[in-house]
Amino acid sequence: RTAAMESDGEEEAAATPGAGGAPAAGRLKGCPELMVDDDMREMAKTAAWSVSSCKPGNGVASLRDDNLDTYWQSDGAQPHLVNIQFQKKVQLQLVVVYVDFKLDESYTPSKISVRAGDGFHNLKEIKTVELSKPVGWVHISLSGADPRETFIHTFMLQISVLSNHLNGRDTHIRQIKIYGPRPNHVPHQPFHFTSREFVTYSTVR
Repeated sequence: RTAAMESDGEEEAAATPGAGGAPAAGRLKGCPELMVDDDMREMAKTAAWSVSSCKPGNGVASLRDDNLDTYWQSDGAQPHLVNIQFQKKVQLQLVVVYVDFKLDESYTPSKISVRAGDGFHNLKEIKTVELSKPVGWVHISLSGADPRETFIHTFMLQISVLSNHLNGRDTHIRQIKIYGPRPNHVPHQPFHFTSREFVTYSTVR
């Protein structure tokens, strides 16, 4: 199951709504283990990844090397951007980032915006989250306020670091994973079910 994020009740009210009415989650602290639902799969292995800036030796490859000891470090003005472009339109449900305030201190993101669109020209904010001294995997759901909106359908995802802890300028992110629903494996079934319950009852027995 997806690990539940810790959030303080008082901090929940302090979260700011995203632009365009996009909902904001409470301040997230992170989880030590990466846990996601069995009906989700990692989607970004074949995507094109780029960043707005990086320090030599701490580039975009560090976000995808499955090594928590390495990190992407930005080297420019905020916001710091990670761009993920897919070869075709994909369904996405979850963004998971690994950050570590204990190691990175002022380089640790404190506010992250997730945007989606067909390309750079029409990105729209999907979710904004605030982080409170996070250590571990931070799960950012892309589902909407409507419970039927379990995923987004997009060609591109952009993760924007809007601010860091302690007013830091540059940022560190150690890993990013992007998850979407597993394809429906029911043969001759024209509909794409994202719920395990729907798939279970989708054939005549």
